[in-house]
Amino acid sequence: MGRPPAWQASAPLANLRRRAEIVARIRCHFAAEGLLEVDTPQLCLATVTDPHLQSIEVAGYGYLQTSPEYAMKRLLAAGSGSIWQIAHVFRGNECGRRHNPEFSMLEWYRVGCTPERLMAEVATVARLALGEVGCVSHRYRDLFRQHLGLDPLTCDTAALRQAAQARLDPAFDDADRDTWLELLMSQAIEPHLGRDELCFVIDYPPSQAALARLRSDRDGQPVAARFELYFRGVELANGYHELLDAGEQRRRFAADLQRRSELGLPAVPIDEEFLAAIDSGLPDCSGVALGLDRLVMLAVDAGSLQEVLNFPCRRG
Repeated sequence: MGRPPAWQASAPLANLRRRAEIVARIRCHFAAEGLLEVDTPQLCLATVTDPHLQSIEVAGYGYLQTSPEYAMKRLLAAGSGSIWQIAHVFRGNECGRRHNPEFSMLEWYRVGCTPERLMAEVATVARLALGEVGCVSHRYRDLFRQHLGLDPLTCDTAALRQAAQARLDPAFDDADRDTWLELLMSQAIEPHLGRDELCFVIDYPPSQAALARLRSDRDGQPVAARFELYFRGVELANGYHELLDAGEQRRRFAADLQRRSELGLPAVPIDEEFLAAIDSGLPDCSGVALGLDRLVMLAVDAGSLQEVLNFPCRRG
C-alpha cells in the first residue's frame, strides 16, 4: 500500500480522537481547580534571549513565540490569579521524531504554590493521558554521579569534556561548561529516565536557572529551583519556582545576548514589557510548560510526533 495523499492528515483518526479526549480531561481538571483559561498572542515584538532556542522572525511584526511564558506572567502581575492555556508555539530548526517547528504547549502558573506542590499536579495531569503510572524524583547531581561518576556542580569543564568524548563522540572539541552538561544530560542520562514511571529531575545547576530563582540544596550548594519531567526517556515538562527579581532577570538576559554574540547568533530584543511586569510585582508563583504533543505521542504509544499531529511542518 502506498503513502496516503499529501493533503491527508499524518495522524490516524483514532489518535486524533484520543488527543481530543486527553485535552478534554485536561480542560476539566483546570476548570475543577478554578484556574482561569487564557489565550495570549503568539506573535510579539520581542522574544526569548536563550541562545539554545531559535525564534522564528516575521518581518515587520516581530517573532513567533517559543512559549507563552512572558505574556502569561504579565497577566499574573496584573492580578489574574492562577492561569493556564494550551498554546501553539514555534521554534526554528526543530524537526525530527520528537520535534516539529510548530507544536502545542500546555502551560500553567499557580500563585502561592511551591515547586513540590506543582510537581504533584504535573504528575496528576500526565496521568490523565498515561494512566496510573508510578512517580520518582532524582536530583540532577545524583544522576550525574550515578551514570557518569561526576559531580556536575563542582567538577571542572575539562572533566565534562573528557566524559563526553569518552562516551558520545561529540562533533566539537571546545564548548562552554553548560554545553557539555546539556550534551551529557541529553545523550547519556535522559534515555534512562522514566522507563516505567514518571521521573522528575530537580535541583539543576545555577547556570541553567533561566527564569527560575536560586536556592540551596540539602548539601548547601546553590541550585536552580527548577524541575523537569521525563517518561520513557522523553522530556515532557519544565517547571520553575519563578524568579521575582527584575534586575536579576535583566542580568540573565544580558548574559544570554553576550553568549549569542559569541556564538554568532542574531541579537534579539529584550522584552521590556515583561521586565516591567516583574518589576511591578509578580506574585510568588510556580509555573510549568508541558509538551502536549509528546504527552499524546506517549499515551498512544506512537513512534513520532507525526502520528499525533494533523499536518506536521514541511519545509518548502
